[in-house]
Amino acid sequence: MTVKTKKRGRPGADKFQLTAEVITVRAKELLLEDGKIPSIRKIAGTLDVDAMAIYHYFANKQALLAAVTVSLVREIYQPVDNGDWQEELQRLCLSYVQLLKAYPGLLETLLTMSEEGPAEVFAQRFRLALMPLQLSDTDIKNALDLLADYLHGFALALNCNSDGALEPDMMEGPIKLYMKALAASGATDK
Repeated sequence: MTVKTKKRGRPGADKFQLTAEVITVRAKELLLEDGKIPSIRKIAGTLDVDAMAIYHYFANKQALLAAVTVSLVREIYQPVDNGDWQEELQRLCLSYVQLLKAYPGLLETLLTMSEEGPAEVFAQRFRLALMPLQLSDTDIKNALDLLADYLHGFALALNCNSDGALEPDMMEGPIKLYMKALAASGATDK
């Protein structure tokens, strides 16, 4: 009988170089495959390293979770200052909901996180898209809160609806109505 022994610690020089980025990429792949955040053991097992090697790069699972979610949210559309804030906001919303649809476990993870990192990535892009409106900080915060609640609700409905009757492009009408209200708010504040 033979016993397969796993080497402890980081991989040797003959293997790939284990880095925080390699771990983050693998965790994202597993999240996409499984629809939920993978355990440290599962990540380590697929990388053929001991679980303690992961802790060399991340203090705990929460730190890894923050790195994965920030990395994913950074993949959404980056608005540009081209003067068409409505097009930029529409593209930002669509890319965010498509991300949440592609990674069904991501929404629950985002909503249960105490770190602000992933939310701040979206908030910065939202502010950039709305810059031409020159809204007050209070109006921007309220607009962001309202939009985030709508997008998260829509993404939840997408993830619960497996028959394909609901698609991300169906948010176009509600988002346009939201943008009309934003435009009107910006015009009355001046």
